[in-house]
Amino acid sequence: MVCGRVFPDGQGLVIKYGGVTLEFHSNKCASKFFRSLLERVDPDVLTPYIKRVVEEYKELYEAKAKKSIKSI
Repeated sequence: MVCGRVFPDGQGLVIKYGGVTLEFHSNKCASKFFRSLLERVDPDVLTPYIKRVVEEYKELYEAKAKKSIKSI
């Protein structure tokens, strides 16, 4: 657990990555952890991945918006 707060099974947010299990009791706890992580990672390493993921989400949003437009 990252923050030390205990939560019942089936609740909270659990992420397994690279042999490490991260357990968060809330979204706020997870946000705090990932903000701290981003501050410590060299931007040159992470920026290309962030841009790629943002672009993927943008494309998904645009496709969803086009799909929701009613045609008469």
